[in-house]
Amino acid sequence: MSFASLVVAVLIALSPVAQAVERRVLFIGNSLTVANGLPQLVEQFSAAAGAPLKATVVAFPDFSLGDHWERGDALRAIRRGGWDAVVLQQGPSSLPESRVSLIADTRRFDAEIRKAGARTALFMVWPPRARARFAPDVSKSYADAAAAVGGLLLPVGDVWRAALSADASLALYGPDDFHPSPLGSRLAARVIVEGLTGKTVPR
Repeated sequence: MSFASLVVAVLIALSPVAQAVERRVLFIGNSLTVANGLPQLVEQFSAAAGAPLKATVVAFPDFSLGDHWERGDALRAIRRGGWDAVVLQQGPSSLPESRVSLIADTRRFDAEIRKAGARTALFMVWPPRARARFAPDVSKSYADAAAAVGGLLLPVGDVWRAALSADASLALYGPDDFHPSPLGSRLAARVIVEGLTGKTVPR
């Protein structure tokens, strides 16, 4: 290889074009989304996987998607644009009426998300420990909501349940037996990153 060719090869290798492009993700949810710095974990894990994500969050305690729609902050954030994906999350939604509202509100948000040029994703959560038997209902609610808009399902709740089935001693729940422990949030971040990027997070 000539000296000139070597210089060109080095410049190409060092060029920003050769670096992974950072994608922007908007999270809309409640305390389950922000517990233990989940958005920051998503950024860390995605960078480690070679597919960096930049996370922005609109979250309020105990909020449903309907509450977000009425408050307006989430809509304003979506309409600012520049997102690659918008991740929607509310409570477990295992009851029939909660499933109906989750699907309806997902449809409303999806229309705005599409206008902004992004894709809708659903962050499937998990039930409180005392209601663990309703995990299949939580799964169905989120799967149905994602299917209703052709969105991406991030099956954190399913992976959570499988992990506890394999090892019941895993401390995924926090002290209130609903919010995640740091380990639970790390599990959630891993599932979210791998779902959004298609890349495997290094262990």
